[in-house]
Amino acid sequence: MKQAKFSTIPFHPAKFPFFYGWWVLLIGTIGVLMSAPGQTIGVSTFTDSLIEALNISRDRLSWAYMIGTILSSTLLTRAGRFYDRFGARPVAMIAAVCLAGGLFYLSQIDQIAIFMTQQIGVSLHWTSFVGVLLGFLTIRFFGQGVLTLVSRGMMMKWFDRRRGFALGFSNFFMAIGFSFAPLSFEWLIQDYGWRGAWQFIAILLAVVCPIFIFIFFRNDPVDAGLKPDGKMSQKRQDRPQRFITSRNFNLNEARSSFSFWVIAALLAMNGLYKTGFAFNIVSIFEQVGDTRAQAVQIFPWIAGVAGVSTLIFSSVSDYIKIKYLLFAKAIAAFIALYGFIYLETGKLAYYALIIGNGVTTSLYGVIGAVVWIRFYGKLHLGAILGQVMMLTVFSSALGPILFSKSFTTFSSYDVAGWICLAVFLLLFISAFFVKNPQSDLAIK
Repeated sequence: MKQAKFSTIPFHPAKFPFFYGWWVLLIGTIGVLMSAPGQTIGVSTFTDSLIEALNISRDRLSWAYMIGTILSSTLLTRAGRFYDRFGARPVAMIAAVCLAGGLFYLSQIDQIAIFMTQQIGVSLHWTSFVGVLLGFLTIRFFGQGVLTLVSRGMMMKWFDRRRGFALGFSNFFMAIGFSFAPLSFEWLIQDYGWRGAWQFIAILLAVVCPIFIFIFFRNDPVDAGLKPDGKMSQKRQDRPQRFITSRNFNLNEARSSFSFWVIAALLAMNGLYKTGFAFNIVSIFEQVGDTRAQAVQIFPWIAGVAGVSTLIFSSVSDYIKIKYLLFAKAIAAFIALYGFIYLETGKLAYYALIIGNGVTTSLYGVIGAVVWIRFYGKLHLGAILGQVMMLTVFSSALGPILFSKSFTTFSSYDVAGWICLAVFLLLFISAFFVKNPQSDLAIK
């Protein structure tokens, strides 16, 4: 009830000139893009600056990133329950401010490490390690974790029959936005230095974003007296609904489903591979003779493929079984990993890397947007998303250290690529056994 009253301030969504859900798509997309500084794709631009400023090895920084990310992941299920209880706006506002605090803290991390060494007499290597670990924990939890969870969850609730189609547009612009994030951060670094870049972003997150969230975020159409999908034509309303959600599963019930773990694991592996790749992107391309600038330029190409494939897969996702999307995602991962492992062989591998990464990125968004409410309902969506995000963030923590260890041990990233390929193959086989628990209820 409190959320329903809160949803009419500062204006009532029902009085909007068109269905507010379409506006929520734009607002939620911006909310996810706000998390970019806490995503690996954003952190990767600052990796080499941190290594130089802290005089820390790549392995050591990867360990700090891994531990900080794992610790942040353990809190996400609880954060999801807070979202279920208090709604999107207050949780997202807190997340934006705390993300800003984490970025400002990291912008001073070398000075903080020196100060702590002087105060407590511990080696600078340890204060640098612990200090940057705490910074990573903060930005990963509030950025990749909470802000992403809330923004995505909010968008899902505003659509039902057209959820896949609607969120396809969101995923399209997310792919474009995230692809340009490294370039944007690189421009800021070139103009203001790595400290100034983080501080500039922190000011935007702390001042502009909370105001934006308060004005436009809305938790659920029901709170505003509206219905998911808005007003549809009579012809569309008369069509039989292909996937009916007849029951809301709680988190424990969802976790007892084999399908839950297969889907969550496939999405989590996406996080592991993509973070390992993005975190070491400059080093990976240096191995084949390319420069830092050439390395980051791959992201817009990946985004272009992701954008086109997002529109294709999202348009059909409302009409096909989830398992077919899982098959497509695994196959795209195979293509990406072929390109990654054989990148030095030439253009074919380079194009495979772009196409595979683009398609798997798009399917990550499409599957995540469609599956959870279709399979388990929306009453406990926050807790379920929190669990999935926990697994994804946890896996993403392993990516950088896996790739870094592969390089430092074998002087190549190929071993990490083969490990990822083996896991994706196992998940591809497991996807044959995925089924919608709502279908079982309908049969009974």
